[in-house]
Amino acid sequence: MMISNQLLKVTGVKRSFHTGRTTVDILKGIDMSIHTGQLVMLKGRSGSGKTTLLNLIGGLDVPTEGEIWFQDQYLHQFSDYQRTGLRRQSLGIIFQSFALMPLLSAYENVELSLRMAGIPISTHKHRILECLDLVGLGKRAHHRPSELSGGEQQRVAIAKAIAHRPTLLLADEPTAELDSQMSARVMTIFRDIIDTEQIAICMTTHDSTIWEAADHVYTMADGIFIKA
Repeated sequence: MMISNQLLKVTGVKRSFHTGRTTVDILKGIDMSIHTGQLVMLKGRSGSGKTTLLNLIGGLDVPTEGEIWFQDQYLHQFSDYQRTGLRRQSLGIIFQSFALMPLLSAYENVELSLRMAGIPISTHKHRILECLDLVGLGKRAHHRPSELSGGEQQRVAIAKAIAHRPTLLLADEPTAELDSQMSARVMTIFRDIIDTEQIAICMTTHDSTIWEAADHVYTMADGIFIKA
């Protein structure tokens, strides 16, 4: 299994929220790294801080303290505009709710990410079909989300997230709505994507049946990493 260059490094990251006069500490000092070729999992119960950490890595939020280094850049110092541009170019994000456009076909949903990234239209068809084939949905390209099962919708979401060739794929509980058989299939797809696309994947989960698929598992509780 290929483990090469360091893609992301998180150092001393804290995240707090203020409610009136009360300060709530969600993350209390996180250190971690992700290398190209790795499948990294953040596991823990709801409220442990794993989704907050994923949002920080994805530039959807900024830390209260600490540094996030991504591809030779300090992500935590980026403006909103810069973080949006980074997500469109270098990050792929998969949400638990699939986040597909209901009136668009699988093909059109994948194409949407290419348009947002400014990828030349002349390359769209080949790349879209390549991504749908990679997740086993080449023959379902022209079906809308309502015509697909939950597992198939998740696979479309995966194809959409990798279409613009990101270097890091982030997934928030990607197997939460799936049965054990489909969860295992998604893990197989993730492995194929890492090998084919030469990227890294970081995902949150509380599903103990898939932990062994990871190269590294960070266990979270009360905003910190603990020993499993």
